[in-house]
Amino acid sequence: MLLSIRATHFPWMDTDRSIYLNAASAGPLPSTAVTVADQWARLRRTPQLLPLPVLQEAVGTARTQFARLIGADADEIALMPNTTYGLNLAARALPLRPGTILTFDGEFPSCVYPFQALASRGISLELVPRVNGLPDEDTLVKKIGRGDVVAVVISWVQFSTGYVADLQRIGNACRAHGAFFIVDGIQGCGVLPINVHALPIDMFASGAQKWLLGPWGTGFVYIRRELIQQIEPHDVGWACMRASTDYGRLTDYEFDFLPDARRFEVVTLAYQDFAVANAATTLLLEIGVHEVAAHCASLVARVVQWVETRRDVRLVSAVDATRRAGIVAFAPTDLVGMSDRLQRANVIHGTREGAIRLSPHCYNTANEIDEVLRVLEG
Repeated sequence: MLLSIRATHFPWMDTDRSIYLNAASAGPLPSTAVTVADQWARLRRTPQLLPLPVLQEAVGTARTQFARLIGADADEIALMPNTTYGLNLAARALPLRPGTILTFDGEFPSCVYPFQALASRGISLELVPRVNGLPDEDTLVKKIGRGDVVAVVISWVQFSTGYVADLQRIGNACRAHGAFFIVDGIQGCGVLPINVHALPIDMFASGAQKWLLGPWGTGFVYIRRELIQQIEPHDVGWACMRASTDYGRLTDYEFDFLPDARRFEVVTLAYQDFAVANAATTLLLEIGVHEVAAHCASLVARVVQWVETRRDVRLVSAVDATRRAGIVAFAPTDLVGMSDRLQRANVIHGTREGAIRLSPHCYNTANEIDEVLRVLEG
């Protein structure tokens, strides 16, 4: 099935002279999404062809499809421009008492800076040191129970190693000790299945431009239903009020938030971009994230097996396959030389934290991985 998906939705990959292994940075738009982008760009020339119901349908579909991807309900989804905005919402809107927020050392900065900014409220951010370069969940869970921890913020999948956190275990510890659990989901959404209703997660944020194969400027945040009306939006605009659903009485000024997660959508949404994102998420839902996960795991395993045969390359990702997602990272003794070799061979990859990062997706093939390994061999 995935070969037909590649031929239909990513045909340029069979004619282009490059191998794209950088979904963890930006996922390519599938052909259906490009078609929608072109259609909306033409329609945008004549805005009268995009009446309000069409715009509302685009963002309503986005909430529904993002919810399906993570096992949530549409009314628990607020549309956001990116992951960082969702994490800032968590930092500013959750009723955090003075205390400590825990995160892993080595997290992406979006899990750090918004929470360091809370120092004036008597809230400090503590980094749990790594063990052998990977997150130390045992220490994190122990620290959650010490009494001063008000929240934990971590990535579901780490950006530099592909390490997959045990959300159930960490979330259970947070619930047991009254701490909020906030998850950066961008490196997992679209490449790993998840059911947030089955997990003790309070807020889960993700952009759509990576594994979800959508455009920049699109994303979402999930807010656990019980919290939606318990937390006050930190940013307030016209779009999050009940009265604003009726454009004929915008100046009635009724300070009454919408009853669902839309109360956190402050501004006019990027309707055009979310329409494009919908085409990409439709494709992922048709393929099935479970199938994507299995395919990517098999490709990553080929790279891991190669690394294990080398003395000049160290595996940065987890050895345990259950702790890996679509990212595989390895540190060669000659990072610059090996990265240059890949670049000269038109292998599109990333380098993060002193390692080469490869991130295949549903459109990549085993033959491509074998070709990349031949390039790495020199």
